[in-house]
Amino acid sequence: MFEQTRRTAVERSRKVLEAREREKEDETEKEFRIPCPDSSVSVSSARGPGSTLTEREAVCSESEDDSNEALSGPSVQSRSAKGPAEDTDDDDDDGEFIGPPLPPGFKDSDDDNDNDDTEEEDNNPVKKIPDSHEITLQHGTKTVSALGLDPSGARLITGGYDYDVKFWDFAGMDASLQAFRSLQPCECHQIKSLQYSSTGDVILVVSGNSQAKVLDRDGFPVMECIKGDQYIVDMTNTKGHTAMLNSGCWHPKIKEEFLTCSNDGTVRTWDVNNEKKHKSIFKPRSVQGKRVIPTTCTYSRDGKLIAAGCQDGSIQIWDRNMSVHTKFHCRQAHASGSDTSCLTFSYDGMVLASRGGDDTLKIWDIRQFKKPLNSAEGLPSFFPMTDCCFSPDDKILVTGTSVKKGGGSGKLFFFYRETFQKLYEIEVTDASVVRCLWHPKLNQIMVGTGNGLAKVYYDPVKSQRGAKLCVVKTKRKERQAETLTQDYIITPHALPMFREPRQRSTRKQLEKDRLDPMKSHKPEPPVAGAGRGGRVGTHGVTLSSYIVKNIALDKTDDSNPREAILRHAKEAEENPYWVAPAYAKTQPKTVFAEVEPEDDETDKPEWKKRKI
Repeated sequence: MFEQTRRTAVERSRKVLEAREREKEDETEKEFRIPCPDSSVSVSSARGPGSTLTEREAVCSESEDDSNEALSGPSVQSRSAKGPAEDTDDDDDDGEFIGPPLPPGFKDSDDDNDNDDTEEEDNNPVKKIPDSHEITLQHGTKTVSALGLDPSGARLITGGYDYDVKFWDFAGMDASLQAFRSLQPCECHQIKSLQYSSTGDVILVVSGNSQAKVLDRDGFPVMECIKGDQYIVDMTNTKGHTAMLNSGCWHPKIKEEFLTCSNDGTVRTWDVNNEKKHKSIFKPRSVQGKRVIPTTCTYSRDGKLIAAGCQDGSIQIWDRNMSVHTKFHCRQAHASGSDTSCLTFSYDGMVLASRGGDDTLKIWDIRQFKKPLNSAEGLPSFFPMTDCCFSPDDKILVTGTSVKKGGGSGKLFFFYRETFQKLYEIEVTDASVVRCLWHPKLNQIMVGTGNGLAKVYYDPVKSQRGAKLCVVKTKRKERQAETLTQDYIITPHALPMFREPRQRSTRKQLEKDRLDPMKSHKPEPPVAGAGRGGRVGTHGVTLSSYIVKNIALDKTDDSNPREAILRHAKEAEENPYWVAPAYAKTQPKTVFAEVEPEDDETDKPEWKKRKI
């Protein structure tokens, strides 16, 4: 800040000095100015023979130049009235331009290159895909079934089949790419959907139970939807869902409203401020008027329409304010019995994209909803939440494919919206690609996979912030001194004799040990050379060291104890010294049993045949 202030002051003083010098030059020019008629002739001659200005006009222009020069140099109009010779003189005086003026149609080569690059990017949409770099976030070992980014792109949340929800802060992460918080908001239920609200202050969590939850940015609960009465037949009379949830999303305009769909055959809207009862209810019906299960739901971009994909293959759309009859519907949108895993509206609001469980991707014009505009087949989908999304410029449609274990790599496919031509594909990993998200502000693509990874694709030039913030930071060194030495059991109501001392970190203990002269005593290094200060050298210069080195050390190999003992048996028998002389008078004579040769078994008596 001080440096900036200093630079500003220097700049101002320089401008003041230049203004003063310019005033002095103007004064000197006025003193030695040529009379007006001569100046008019010089102006006309400078303009050339083709000039049509009269002498009076030249005099007027000269007077105007004098008035302008008295202020702060020649103006733009006076420059345009002057000829090329005077323009060059002024430019030389100012020091800004050298040489004749540029022609009006001239353009710099750098500008041409920039324009060519932009035109080439417009003609080739593949160059708009930010996939030159990637980072991998390790969520866990099971499928990442939910992804969510806040509107500003600062935080990413991931949820999976391991019941965990992890929070990632791009600005706070370093190159180790670790989540700053992990929690299980719905206990033992798989996470189906995660989404930030339009303002980014709360998060909608949809899991395998019947009650959706709303958390704040730090993961603390804000509200939980009420569970309905499962013994009531008419779902309109229940206050909440009675079966497992399938999907959910926030209203794009109203920050307190969100939408959920469930296996109880209903789509319900909720208000964050009222958790006791749903706001409104929509009940999709089949051709026969029977109940069908909605597998996915979404709002239109303006929030006026609510769309749901059902298990009978239909897509039904209601007006948000009229919950009885559908406004648009297509009965054979996808194969009957397959789970439509995703519905998403384009940014212009005219096109709806659907990802079906019948391995297809289709786009629809909601104004002509009987037949799809385009469709792509052969896109395997094994998960009920396989995603599809539009690019920020609304020209590309993105989806992922599923693979069996050991059956290849999961891919991310990019289709051109107008012709549905496959533009590009990315091999993500050797597992299924479940979730995909293309953030419009960051221009980065987030992908959730079936093996517990969350990948972020970005381009250093085309992308903004996000993953670019954390990859440039070095890993922080782990401070082992901050960890606790062992688990500490807190028992506040225990008797003093059984109460454990308060556990402290090893850092504080090391600081105390450093103050203790006995514990912090540095061990003396080994003596090198002949020895000094009463200590014996290591190379044996005294008799005791020689004995220790050569005699006292047993260098025999006792790897085989039997051979080590029998090595001295002959000498002990010939020259007894320790045991035999002590028992020489009382030692009995050794008598060995005589062994008879073995005869035929038939000649031996019965008791000799027995083996004892």
